[in-house]
Amino acid sequence: MNGRPTAADAGKIDVAGDLTVNRLGFGAMRITGPGIWGDPPDRDRAKEALRRAVELDVTFIDTADSYGPEVSERLIAETLYPYPEELVIATKGGLVRPGPGRWVPNGRPEHLRRACEGSLARLRLDRIDLYQFHRPDPLVPIAESIGALAELKDEGKIRHIGVSNVTEDQFGEAERVTAIVSVQNRYNAVDRSSEPMLDVCDQQMLVFIPWAPIEEAGAIPAVIAAARRHKATERQVALAWLLTRSPQVLPIPGSSNPEHVEENVAAASIELTVKEIRAITLAALSR
Repeated sequence: MNGRPTAADAGKIDVAGDLTVNRLGFGAMRITGPGIWGDPPDRDRAKEALRRAVELDVTFIDTADSYGPEVSERLIAETLYPYPEELVIATKGGLVRPGPGRWVPNGRPEHLRRACEGSLARLRLDRIDLYQFHRPDPLVPIAESIGALAELKDEGKIRHIGVSNVTEDQFGEAERVTAIVSVQNRYNAVDRSSEPMLDVCDQQMLVFIPWAPIEEAGAIPAVIAAARRHKATERQVALAWLLTRSPQVLPIPGSSNPEHVEENVAAASIELTVKEIRAITLAALSR
């Protein structure tokens, strides 16, 4: 790694053709308390992590009303507002929080409207550039949930709509209602269960946002070996591998620690060899 790496080293990605961001973002789930509940143990440090991400050219921040709940969105606004012109803040609605570590789907149209309007107020925005349906609700048809977001888009409160934690069939149902520009599913070097959805994003030139992008990074020997060769951490190599997986991938590693933010961003400058990429890919597929 030469010089001071920034998120710009990952290159750029277009969201629906009218938003361009650097292809290494920041996930703001971890700037909350244990169990993604309440305030972080050190609010000042969490806010410094946000500032550090922006200083390192991160132009895409992903959050949700359920992180805290509401804590992540409020901290983002407290720390970064007024926002840099190039910064895109994406948020999500569709999960409610009965307590720490607990997540309950709520895809009712009236709930999604309240959730979106609450996010607008907390983030101090007139329009959310990317609003994502956080998780399908088994009690509510996806068409009804997405239809509510389409109405909010028509009202100018949402610019683009994304979906999260969906199967191919669920994505198809959503896409029949309105244009979908992104998919956010769990995906990393170990967990490749969303490979079919990533293939769909490749085919349709949609943004694929992998959550938990660096989880279990040290579980693959090929990742460990590449980390040693590049004098990097396993997490950095896992992120570097994700960036090679597809030009439609937009990783969003997150942390409430400014030093960890710097480490994550530095992954953008790691150039894995073809052999290393193949070894990591094959190791993951064989698990």
